[in-house]
Amino acid sequence: MNDPNSEENGSLSTKNGSLSTLGDSKWKPATWILLIVLCGALFLDGLDLTMVGVALPDIGRDLHLSASSLQWIVSGYVLGYGSLLLLGGRASDLLGRRRVFLAALCVFGAASVISTFVDSDILLIALRFIKGASAAFTVPAGLSIINTTFTEGKARSRAMGIYAACGASGFSLGLIFGGLLTELNWRLTFLVPGPIALALVVAGLKVIPRVPRGKLSLSGLDLRGAVSCTAALLLLVYAVVEAPTHGWGSFSTLGLLALSVVLMAVFVVLERRHPTPLLRLGILRSGPLVHANISAAVMFGGYVAFQFLVTLYVQNSLGWSPIHMALAFLPGGLVVVLSGSKIPLLLERFSTVKLLLAGLTAFAAAYALFLRVSPGQSYANFMLPTILLLGVGFALCFPAVNVQATAGVKDEEQGLASGILNSSLQIGGAIVLAVVTAILGTGTTHIQHAQLLPHMKTAIGVTVGITIFALLVTIAQYTRNRRQEAAAVEAEPSERPESEYSEV
Repeated sequence: MNDPNSEENGSLSTKNGSLSTLGDSKWKPATWILLIVLCGALFLDGLDLTMVGVALPDIGRDLHLSASSLQWIVSGYVLGYGSLLLLGGRASDLLGRRRVFLAALCVFGAASVISTFVDSDILLIALRFIKGASAAFTVPAGLSIINTTFTEGKARSRAMGIYAACGASGFSLGLIFGGLLTELNWRLTFLVPGPIALALVVAGLKVIPRVPRGKLSLSGLDLRGAVSCTAALLLLVYAVVEAPTHGWGSFSTLGLLALSVVLMAVFVVLERRHPTPLLRLGILRSGPLVHANISAAVMFGGYVAFQFLVTLYVQNSLGWSPIHMALAFLPGGLVVVLSGSKIPLLLERFSTVKLLLAGLTAFAAAYALFLRVSPGQSYANFMLPTILLLGVGFALCFPAVNVQATAGVKDEEQGLASGILNSSLQIGGAIVLAVVTAILGTGTTHIQHAQLLPHMKTAIGVTVGITIFALLVTIAQYTRNRRQEAAAVEAEPSERPESEYSEV
């Protein structure tokens, strides 16, 4: 018999009584509070990343950091996030989604508060890595709570649409909040997420459904796989960032890249042999899942790199204040926020592949338009069109990849699927940011007024190129889906093949 408090049986209960039915009927207040807690954690993850990004020029001036050092404040977070998401997803499946979500959110809040008072760049980067690692546990746990609580169909699509829209809003509004807080003191960008995270923990203790308290054991966690994957990614990013200094053909650069490849091969071998691997390689046979992850990596990688580049340019070269920059990005954030209520309707009406086609086209056009940038241009001419298109791209792509990556996945592997997706998001961010930083090189913190950053247009061109690559992959996936649909129409119902993971 299923325990009435179990989250696996599709019901939702707390010590305060039953929440509403989580099907298509009207949700009760407690259901909304649960969704607010889960969405709030995802919102904080996006907010924290982009909010600190706005403060980078001020941090660099106060702590005397170069552009390559500044990128580690961003990369430390996204690497901790991306490299441990598979472990976070597995932990939520094995140890319980509720306890993993709440414990990780506590660590996130505590690290936020501590980092406010840090002056050492090394310690600051280490704390950023810890915060990213915490997010690596909250995100897959939160997403799997949604997918195992709300019934598949209209109810889950509605909840997922709201959840994904909140995540996209966090990334967009972080730029605005970051500008406002940096205007007062850049340390506030590190502090603010802390109290909010701890408040979400208090609320989560009341509304997140309890599960039977089983015996905790680390035997099912693939810790060796987590270490090898994390080390491989750290070495890859470090090699790319330091390549302009040591030379792309130097023994140091090539040696680090080779070691990264070896460690990733070790990770694959470990996953094939471990009884409960972080990554069940068979899940990658799902075409929609793979496509969603490629799209996510490129979408987020391009966005993080572009934000880093523009932040340094407008503040260090054009002399904009943080609040000036925040207002410049405001239109894009408004597009994401105002479209949030419409996203569930779009997900019901259009396939995720179609939404990704539109979203990635918007991203590619946004970056391509910014290639026109030159000193002395007006905001309305060189920046506003790009910001609006970025808002459209994020509003469409972020929900679409989340829905596509988890649709049709078994309940017991929801944590794994969401972990893979969010790993791709963050790893894409770290790698593309490292490439852009390497192209820019040094000297971006002390450039002459109204001058472009070194190799700035080359960096933008690379961003355009990888976005077009993702767009071509999406076109191929769309064509494949159309062919499968046509074949299914011709086949008799009894002859239609069943697949473990459905096309979206």
